[in-house]
Amino acid sequence: MNKVIYLDNAATTQVYPEVLEAMNPYFTEIYGNPSSIYTFAQKANRAVLSARQTLADFIHAKAEEIYFTGGGTESDNWALKAAAEAYESKGKHIITTKIEHHAVLHTCEYLEKKGYEITYLDVNEYGTICSKELEQAIRPDTILISVIAANNEIGTIEPLMEIGQIAKKHGVLFHTDAVQAFGHIGLDVDEMNIDMLSASGHKINGPKGIGLLYVRKGVKIRSFIHGGAQERARRAGTHNVPGIVGFAKAAQLADNAMDEKIAYETGLRDYLIDRVLKEIPYSRLNGERTKRLPNNANFCFRFVEGESLLILLDQKGICASSGSACTSGSLDPSHVLLAIGLPHEIAHGSLRLTLSEKTTKEEIDFTVEQLKEIVDRLRKMSPLYEDFLRNGAK
Repeated sequence: MNKVIYLDNAATTQVYPEVLEAMNPYFTEIYGNPSSIYTFAQKANRAVLSARQTLADFIHAKAEEIYFTGGGTESDNWALKAAAEAYESKGKHIITTKIEHHAVLHTCEYLEKKGYEITYLDVNEYGTICSKELEQAIRPDTILISVIAANNEIGTIEPLMEIGQIAKKHGVLFHTDAVQAFGHIGLDVDEMNIDMLSASGHKINGPKGIGLLYVRKGVKIRSFIHGGAQERARRAGTHNVPGIVGFAKAAQLADNAMDEKIAYETGLRDYLIDRVLKEIPYSRLNGERTKRLPNNANFCFRFVEGESLLILLDQKGICASSGSACTSGSLDPSHVLLAIGLPHEIAHGSLRLTLSEKTTKEEIDFTVEQLKEIVDRLRKMSPLYEDFLRNGAK
């Protein structure tokens, strides 16, 4: 197949033509600073206001509850740091999980150095937290629960409704990193009792460098970037108008086609999973079989190094990953795979394939055929696999 097969949509996505078309005027024609008061600039301001409303409607929030950021990582940092500071008079205990994105985990490590106590919840073999254990972890000084909506590596969707109910019952704030879930599954901040939510434009066919933080009205949260009065004086800096417009357009497109997209991607994902598990011996699926993101398939192949797998797939024109793009320079096995109980030697052989509605069955068939040959080739070079076969392949 003489073309690139892009199966790394969890890392980033293609900016759709409709999104780019919506953004273009705000680079060259309507380029005024939306904070300025003259008529020309107010055209840009109206575009920002309209985008804010579109994104709020997408998660059933109010426009004034949406704050624009530079991306999901900033949103996670802001939610945790600013909430911790605002509520420290109540307590300094935060609950999260062992499978969060590093934007949350590293922020928690930072807060620990500032005197906060963090409880890191375990997950089961599929990457799902236990709601009972979450409730048992809540203390009088607990101020925040932060649980990822859907894991960026293994795709498992967490029980947001139950988590929100528990948090509300105990009067604890609930933040969710929805960067991977936003635009891929339905999210309702009121129904799920979510107090803060992080999202990013480039995960849903929008531009890079733009994200949002939803903050429920009444939640105290401190300013994150000081300077001007933008974002109700909580996040200073000139608005990225093209990015904001593009993010809203991408969300609008996702909303209009969500049911069809979910159905298509789920069918193709399941076809991919079935073929891999049936046709490649000693492979396993990581994460929930059905309660997972529609476009996510994450595997481990015994006796194979993930890095070698990626290099050989790349030579065939197939773009994939072994986990989060944010940790692609690390030689350590995924913290998510270790948290679900996989030993290091198996976790090292992981592969994440994430689809889009433009991925075809032909591309999946080609990928599986190449994957079978590559895994077989790598295993033939593995002394561990040779010993395994010699000892009766148990």
